Amino acid sequence: MRRLTRRARRGTLALHVCASAGWLGVTVCLLALGLTAALTGSETVAEASYRSMKVCGDWLVGPLALLTLGTGALLGLGTPWGLARHWWVGVKFWLTTAAALASVLAFRVRIDSTVADVLAGRPVLPYELVIPPAVSLSAYVFMTVISVLKPWGPTARGRRHRAAAPARRAAPSVLAGTGGRARRDG
Repeated sequence: MRRLTRRARRGTLALHVCASAGWLGVTVCLLALGLTAALTGSETVAEASYRSMKVCGDWLVGPLALLTLGTGALLGLGTPWGLARHWWVGVKFWLTTAAALASVLAFRVRIDSTVADVLAGRPVLPYELVIPPAVSLSAYVFMTVISVLKPWGPTARGRRHRAAAPARRAAPSVLAGTGGRARRDG
């Protein structure tokens, strides 16, 4: 894939950070609503909390998760960081992929079935919608920390790429010795 232009990279990075922050924020809200439903003594408050979780799950979680994953993949493929050149990028990419799939395919389904159970008057386990957002929040905080700290260094592929870079830069140019300008002889 071609490298992103500076403008495209900056725009994609801004979109990625906003989507990631939004996904993290929605997850904090889902955790707060899950705790409210679990700890309240009021069935009305619990039902309202579960219904609110459904709205967030239906309208926000999926789009933010997929936007975060897509912009992250685009940044990995279109910048020198790559998707497989640095350990922190690879770990973050695969954790984001797993979290997006879990959010879209598992957690939303669990929210829908819990709301259906509450509306039908069936019993609900009090903490069943607390654990998923707590785990997700832990993963998002971990990914944010490794994005800032960039630990672990390059992968074997990244080391090979880095070792080959000086050879590519040192390759003789057709315009060598002309200061980058073509000379006219005669």
